[in-house]
Amino acid sequence: MTAVQERRAAQPIASETDYGTLAARFRPLFADIAEGVVERERDHVLPYEQIDALKKAGFGAVRVPTSHGGSGASIPQLFRLLVELSAADSNVTQALRGHFAFVEDRLVAADGPDRDTWLRRFADGQLVGNAWTEIGDVPLGEANTKVSPVPGEAHFFANGTKYYSTGSIFADWIDLYSQRTDTGAFVIAAVEARQPAVTHSDDWNGFGQQTTGSGTSTYENAIVQPENIFDFSTRFKYQTAFYQLFHLATLAGIARAATDVIARRVAARTRTFSHGNAPTYAQDAQIQQVVGEVSAAAHAAEAIALHAAEPAQWAYEAAFTGSPDEEKSANIAAEIASAQGQISATALVVPATATIFDALGASGVSRDWDLDRFWRNARTVASHNPVVFKAKVVGDYEINGTEPVYVWAIGTAPSAEGDKA
Repeated sequence: MTAVQERRAAQPIASETDYGTLAARFRPLFADIAEGVVERERDHVLPYEQIDALKKAGFGAVRVPTSHGGSGASIPQLFRLLVELSAADSNVTQALRGHFAFVEDRLVAADGPDRDTWLRRFADGQLVGNAWTEIGDVPLGEANTKVSPVPGEAHFFANGTKYYSTGSIFADWIDLYSQRTDTGAFVIAAVEARQPAVTHSDDWNGFGQQTTGSGTSTYENAIVQPENIFDFSTRFKYQTAFYQLFHLATLAGIARAATDVIARRVAARTRTFSHGNAPTYAQDAQIQQVVGEVSAAAHAAEAIALHAAEPAQWAYEAAFTGSPDEEKSANIAAEIASAQGQISATALVVPATATIFDALGASGVSRDWDLDRFWRNARTVASHNPVVFKAKVVGDYEINGTEPVYVWAIGTAPSAEGDKA
């Protein structure tokens, strides 16, 4: 048996389970989550209870192999579940984005006690938040957040400030992108979230996705154990595609929920207009057309999301083949498919969530109904990774065969002088 075969044998592949059985475990929770979504959106109530219920039900371990206490779901099955969750509350899906990315990284990590420890934590319900992005004066591609060895101690200290720390306020651990002061290497530091040296703030001020628990997180001599520092160069290679798939599933779920809500509102409406086309609002052909077009957009967005998830599964499995060529091909396919999905889903869902208002009169803009949440949330999700750049990446690949950039960063642009140097 080759070394690659031994690794595959030692690490069961999370590739498929019965979706009906898997989804049946969580659908009652999704229904409960949907029950209070309008009030949470309107009153800015963070979904602590809802995320805690998902933790206890094992939702955070759906990708963990059954041999390690999880559900053994494939990547397409995970995102199919996330579409359903997003239809209930898209903010909850967004809050779990960093968790599932860290799970994915640990799934492809080298077999051994450290990996087993993390998989056991996931199976026990522990969640991971995300803290990568810095704002202000940080050069493009750099990190002001530092991880430093502590003289005379076995642990390290993490210091810095992150923004867009999505889900960290709910988490047990933080996936912290930082730089080591001793070696200069960029690393992921898994930081225990509940230590006094870590502060989380719910200060994200976007007009959408307001209850994701995103905002500022600060680290002031936060303790990090050496075994929880991972060189960023070892990060799972299809991570950018994986992160983008969350946005696709979220958009698809938003569109599905918008369709359901507007159809119910139209069906229940007793008032109609004198210049309409039918004696009842629900029988009006033009109103039916509006709802039908929104429904079609939702259907297409979900199909796009699930189709785009298939190459990511290939990339996951290719990580165990020992074939650099196959892994590269799979990673390219995953990146291009997720970018194509973002372009298409954005063009469908953002207009559809505005179109729903054509199916109602002035009552449709009532704050009591909070129907604008669908557009606000869809527009916000679609803005996270600029779609114009994704279109450029796809076009460059199709025309020139240019390999996509797998990891990108945001920061202060180089100065004109620096460009000339």
